Amino acid sequence: MNKVENKIRYGIVGFGAQGASYARILTGTKMHPMMPAAPIPEHCLLGAICDTDPAKREAAAKAYPDTPIYDDYKTMIASGDVDAIITTVPHYLHHEMAIYAMENGMHVIGEKPAGVRASDVQKMIDCSEAHPEVAFGIMFNQRTNVLYQKIKALVASGELGEMRRTNWIINTWWRPDSYYAQSDWRATWGGEGGGVLVNQAPHQLDLWQWICGVPCEVTSVNINGAHRNIAVENDVTILTKYPNGATGTFITCTHDAIGTDRLEIDLDKGKIVVEGSKKCTVYRMKQSEQEMNETMDMMQVAMLTMGNSAGGGLYDVEEFENNDAWGIQHGTVMENFALHVLTGSPLLAPGADGILGVRLANASQLSAWTGKTVPLPCDEAAYNAELNKLIEAEGKFPVRD
Repeated sequence: MNKVENKIRYGIVGFGAQGASYARILTGTKMHPMMPAAPIPEHCLLGAICDTDPAKREAAAKAYPDTPIYDDYKTMIASGDVDAIITTVPHYLHHEMAIYAMENGMHVIGEKPAGVRASDVQKMIDCSEAHPEVAFGIMFNQRTNVLYQKIKALVASGELGEMRRTNWIINTWWRPDSYYAQSDWRATWGGEGGGVLVNQAPHQLDLWQWICGVPCEVTSVNINGAHRNIAVENDVTILTKYPNGATGTFITCTHDAIGTDRLEIDLDKGKIVVEGSKKCTVYRMKQSEQEMNETMDMMQVAMLTMGNSAGGGLYDVEEFENNDAWGIQHGTVMENFALHVLTGSPLLAPGADGILGVRLANASQLSAWTGKTVPLPCDEAAYNAELNKLIEAEGKFPVRD
């Protein structure tokens, strides 16, 4: 396949569930006959597909007969058929594939999480900095959600004052044992590097620090195999502390069949509440909490709480929603990345940002394993040593340096 003017040809490495969905997005193929196809990103093409599994290569060739199919990603990179790769492979492979690609002149979008160990992600970042001629991004599709973009801008503007507390309950990840049994690498220390923190929740860990800032301290209680036949964490409660003294909690699990997705950000001059990652309510206080605390007597407090609508005169309310259809967000990341390569426009999710959520997950695990509060970033050598102990005890996969 020859280069196409003003288009980026993507090579998908790994034709599993995620890789197959990206192929559909890049070709406008329906996921299901009853569902509409996602719009094809304007400056993007499906260039090639790679998988080591013969059955998956056969499935890819049947679905996309005009697309080159490879059994080795290095061969695909050298083929001239692609301008960029997307790594939809087990997490431990993300950094080695990305590094090889960048060293061989290939642009890279890494699937989330950027890696299992922060030290591996740092290797990718170092490689990217050594090869500025290629682009490196992460598939943080939730950053395209206009709802979260507005919230980030609002918090960053300082309009609502300084953050005091943030809580995110994100339990909409219900997964039965049959889910974990799909592949040998799932829900293992050696194959996946963890559970909910590295598989389901990385998008929210990214958004949380993207919007609220990076914590300085982490204390975590993680339960391995909660109500499931797995070895890794699938019930997590994280407590964070921020440099300004604010606190945060992040609660997630995969055994809540009903599920909750609720983010709250409490600030000096208001509050932001997000339900289901779709509807946001912003409460703008008419006086800051600090001002009310210093000036109000109890009669004024009583009058305030007995007042009219919108918090009895305490606040004004703004609401907005996001209604992205399936495939829009992933396609938007691909389009943003393509335009970055073609025109130099800014990346929405630069590769260097991928380390932040991984550091938070690593700190959560290290805190849970040691029963101690740990700084962020945590001691990478200590985290790696503890993880290697679990991989050795598990005995399914070799320890990785």
